[in-house]
Amino acid sequence: MASIMMTAMPFAGHARPIRAVAAELVRRGHDVRVYTGRSYVALFDAVGARGVPWDAAPDFDERDLSATFPRLQDRKGFRQVLVNLQDLFLGTAPAQAQDLVALHDDEPWDLLAGDPMALGTRFAAERLRSPWATVSPIAVWLPGKGIPPTGLGLTPGEGVLGRARDALLGATSGVGTAALTRLYQRTRRDAGLPADTATFATMWYSPFLVVAAGSPGLDYPRDDLPGHICFVGDLTDDGTDGAGTAALPSWWDDVVDAEVPVVHVTQGTANVDARDLILPALEALADEDVLVVVGLGHRTDPLRGPLPANARVAPMVPYPQLLPRTSVMITNGGYGGVLQALRHDVPLVVAGGDLDKPEIAARIGWHGAGVNLRTGTPRPAAVRDAYRAVATEPGYRETAARLGAELRSLGGTRAAADLLEAHLP
Repeated sequence: MASIMMTAMPFAGHARPIRAVAAELVRRGHDVRVYTGRSYVALFDAVGARGVPWDAAPDFDERDLSATFPRLQDRKGFRQVLVNLQDLFLGTAPAQAQDLVALHDDEPWDLLAGDPMALGTRFAAERLRSPWATVSPIAVWLPGKGIPPTGLGLTPGEGVLGRARDALLGATSGVGTAALTRLYQRTRRDAGLPADTATFATMWYSPFLVVAAGSPGLDYPRDDLPGHICFVGDLTDDGTDGAGTAALPSWWDDVVDAEVPVVHVTQGTANVDARDLILPALEALADEDVLVVVGLGHRTDPLRGPLPANARVAPMVPYPQLLPRTSVMITNGGYGGVLQALRHDVPLVVAGGDLDKPEIAARIGWHGAGVNLRTGTPRPAAVRDAYRAVATEPGYRETAARLGAELRSLGGTRAAADLLEAHLP
C-alpha cells in the first residue's frame, strides 16, 4: 500500500474525474488523500479517500466565484479567462503549496498527483522534492509543429498560406502569453521558488508524467507530443463518480418510451446564463420531431415560463442512463461532457464560448464528429441547422463512433491508476 496525495480544484468538472481515479486507487488498497475545496471533501470521502480542505488557500464556491474573487463579477469571454488565471489559478497557488507542505510535514506521502489547474501542486512538489504527476481532467493540447497555437480556437491551416499562418502564429504565440509567463515566475518567487524554464503552455504539467483525459485522435495530427503525456480516455467511472447515482426525474419514462430521437442539451457549470445556449436550443427544436432533454446543472436557475411540449428539464440527468438513449448532444463544449458523449458514440453540436471551449469545439468540427457553431451564444436558427445536419448526415455519427472506440480502448480510470502506480518510487 502506498500513500498518495491528490489535488483537485473545487469545480465539478475537475473533482468528479479525479474522484474516479482516487476511487480506483482506493480499490487497489492505497491510502489516498485529496486536497480540495471544502464543498467537495465529502465527495472524496464517499469513495474511501480522505478529503482534505483548503486552509491557507482562499476557499471558494464555484457557484459564486466573485464572492472570493471580486474581479470576476460579470466577467465573460477573454476577460474572464484572464482574471481566472491571475486571481484564481495563479493567485491561490502559493497558499495551496503552503497547505500541501504542512500536510506532508504532518503525514508524508509517496506520490503527489495533481490537477493541473491546482498550480500549488507543482510548487509543493518542488519545495518537497516529491515525486509528482499530473492527473488532467481537462484537455492537454500543447503547442506543436504544423498546428495553430492553442487558445485561438483555430483549426490547422490548409495549403501554403494556411501553413504559413500557423507557423507565424506559433512563432509569435509566446509574445501574447509573455505577461502571464512573467506572472507565473513572480508567483514562483512568492512561493519561495527560483525561476524555471516553464512557459505559460507548460507550467501546469508535471515534466515527469501527465495522465491525460482524452485521446490522441481527438487532437490535431502531430508527432511531437512528449512521451510523458499519456492519454487514458474518459476519466468517468459510472459506478463511483456520482454520475450514475442522481435520482431519475419524474418524467424519465418519457425518455424510455420515446419513439423519436432524444436530443440532450447542456450548458455545463461555468457560464450558466440559460440565454446563452439552453433557451436558443429549446426554441430551435420546439417544432422538431424530437424529445429534448435539458440538464441545467447545479448552478443554472430554473427556467421561467412554459416549456415547449417536446422539452423535459431537470437540474441533473444521470448520463449512464441518458447517453445510451441520446441521438445528438447540444453542448457548450465542456470537456468531460464531450468525452462522455463520444464514449457513447453520440455526435455533437458545440457552442464553445470561452475558456477552453472554443478549442474543443474546433476539434469536434475539424474531425467531423459534430458541428462547431463558433460562438457560445448561437441564434436558434443556427442551432436548428446544425442539429439537422448532424442528425441526418451519417458521417458525423461514424466519426463520433470512431473517436468513441479509441476513448474506450485507452482504459480510463484503470489505466490512470496503472500509470500512477508505475510512477511510485
